[in-house]
Amino acid sequence: MCDFRNSEINSADKQTLNGKVLKPENLCFGVGSDESIDAIMRVLCVPGKDKLLTCPPTYGMYAVSAQINDVEVVSINMNFIKGKFSIKPDEINARLAEDPSIKLAYICSPGNPTGSLIEKADIIKVLEHPTWNGIVVVDEAYIDFAPEGTSMAPLVNKYPNLLVMQTLSKSFGLAGVRCGVSFASPDLSRLLNSMKAPYNISTPTARLASRVLSPEGIKVMKGLVKKIIVQRDRLVRELPKLQGIGEFVGGEDANFLLVEIIDKDGKPSNDIARQVYTKLAEFRNVIVRYRGKEPGCTGCLRISIGNEEETTILLKELQSVLAEIYSE
Repeated sequence: MCDFRNSEINSADKQTLNGKVLKPENLCFGVGSDESIDAIMRVLCVPGKDKLLTCPPTYGMYAVSAQINDVEVVSINMNFIKGKFSIKPDEINARLAEDPSIKLAYICSPGNPTGSLIEKADIIKVLEHPTWNGIVVVDEAYIDFAPEGTSMAPLVNKYPNLLVMQTLSKSFGLAGVRCGVSFASPDLSRLLNSMKAPYNISTPTARLASRVLSPEGIKVMKGLVKKIIVQRDRLVRELPKLQGIGEFVGGEDANFLLVEIIDKDGKPSNDIARQVYTKLAEFRNVIVRYRGKEPGCTGCLRISIGNEEETTILLKELQSVLAEIYSE
């Protein structure tokens, strides 16, 4: 794990972070990223007193873990400009300055469900807040589907208030293995490691992780990612041709797309989106995610990218369901 995927570090320097060697002391393994999300909250937040900040629309587990730990959630919705979501660093920094009880800021990049990569400069602006003493947590579960050189992990020694989470669940297709890792400064990683349960990572999981993170394993993963991106590009071309499909909402930096379902007047419709979601799942054995209730996602479905055969089935069944709904 003392290596980086999707970073600008070349092969000769790939084990350095801003001139410092990446060591096991920089790492904390978790049972998936969800354990890391919970652990950092328990380390830094006092129940019933402290808060965390999120930027909706975002991954729902941050709020779930906050509720479990009795931590209040402060939300600053993302900007949506020219088809892409972005955080509001100035507004975030202002809120952090006025409320010292906010101890964590969770930023999902690429975002779920937005599929948008967050600009490094925006994250760094929050990291360099002049007075706030909290931790910025960057969730990079989907980073392998984003352009090369976009990971924040190489910056964890430069910014001791940065923690970056990655996982084997997405690009490696090993969600059932439950293996995630956080990259952070040695001091922060020491805190996380000292409070987690002993032997939380099983021997089979550790061995499998070592195997898939070998040079050969990384090569296989990158080959699979390329195939997924081909199908992602195919959906970008083909979905707009279907009656009832509106605009793509968000980016193309993950293994899914967020797309509007529109009514006969061309307006995004939560009602029709829910109908599409239900009919696909109950009668066509095709699972997509309804996200219409989230900020900026009216009428939206999140569609994961599969293999070529699955993409063909999706397009066929989606076209059929939309035609059925529009004929009613």
